[in-house]
Amino acid sequence: MKFAYRFALALIALAAFAAVPALAADPAAPATTTAAASNNSLGAGIGAGIGAGLAILGAGLGIGLIGWSALSAIARQPEQKGAIQVNMIVLAALVEGAAIIALLVICFGLVNKIS
Repeated sequence: MKFAYRFALALIALAAFAAVPALAADPAAPATTTAAASNNSLGAGIGAGIGAGLAILGAGLGIGLIGWSALSAIARQPEQKGAIQVNMIVLAALVEGAAIIALLVICFGLVNKIS
């Protein structure tokens, strides 16, 4: 349990660190140099990387749990193997579709942020 708390704290610290460049920008001053423009987009790239990683991690965990549950259900009732497999494939496709949509939202959100 201590590991889970430490891991959550590390994720929060990483997210706070990634937000620092976005929060440090002065909205009144126009960005005229390319260094300032690349500095403002640094937080967007880090945030997108974290978001994509979490989307992939969630999809992997979801599909793993679906497979584990399906195998345990087949082990308990082997005569229902066909129905369980069909339901497992449908649920895995839904989870994978949600992950792909999350990645597309992240990619489309970065179109104008990173030059």
